[in-house]
Amino acid sequence: MGMLGEFKTFISRGNVLDLAVGVIIGAAFGKVVTSLTESMIMPVIGFITGGKDFTNLFIQLSDLPADFKGDAASYADLKAAGVAMIGYGDFITQIVNFVILAFVVFLIVKAANKVIAKPAEEAPAAPAGPSEIELLAEIRDALKSKG
Repeated sequence: MGMLGEFKTFISRGNVLDLAVGVIIGAAFGKVVTSLTESMIMPVIGFITGGKDFTNLFIQLSDLPADFKGDAASYADLKAAGVAMIGYGDFITQIVNFVILAFVVFLIVKAANKVIAKPAEEAPAAPAGPSEIELLAEIRDALKSKG
């Protein structure tokens, strides 16, 4: 079997296709969580903390270039100009994204485990019969009476 045949066998395995679907859905889900964080959660956190815009929280490490024409308080403008900065506001946003994503994945796995681990309905108990000792005693008694 040539390389093309091996590739065809590999790609047609069910788990590879499941993985591909999972990656595509995961990427789309990541975008949804990012949007949720940036558009809904971080503005609320900013409101609670007195109107701070977390995207513009940074520590500037280098001077502005001579030809800089943007806003010196804008993280995006400074980043585009190549100014060295520590963008801890963006880092906080990414941490919030991660926590939300991890929590949602936890809920999905928990729900999946609950569905998968449904206890099998218990089989009706077998009618209680004589124990081994009782059977052996009956056999002994039957042999004594014949003997």
